[in-house]
Amino acid sequence: MPTDTATKTAIATKDAPAAIGPYTQAVRSGDFLFTSGQIALDPATGQMSTGDIAEQTERVLANLRGVLTAAGLSFAHVVKTTVFLKDMRDFAAMNEIYARAFAAEGTVAPARSTMQVAALPKDALVEIDCIARA
Repeated sequence: MPTDTATKTAIATKDAPAAIGPYTQAVRSGDFLFTSGQIALDPATGQMSTGDIAEQTERVLANLRGVLTAAGLSFAHVVKTTVFLKDMRDFAAMNEIYARAFAAEGTVAPARSTMQVAALPKDALVEIDCIARA
């Protein structure tokens, strides 16, 4: 039977906030990459964005882009996302920014689940994770 490290590899980059607990920014297993959820933390400063949903969504996507790039992938490789919103009334504004990254003309948008949650770390307005396939 393979060992844990034979079936999965940690992905880490300075282009996304460092993991501050018992998790990694992403795990590669075979052809798949599973990212941890990203919130609007600036990886250079560790500070949380205090902007609106559009600004926070941009930062979240920049963090996800950094993790995907470190794994040699891009948004075009993403097959599934999960979006957590503090307030579902922010859906339209988040979706506008999200569409630019994940639904560019000529690409197949990933499957997605979106839900409102009671709270997010650091009082974030949005958190997004994804699954990508090489």
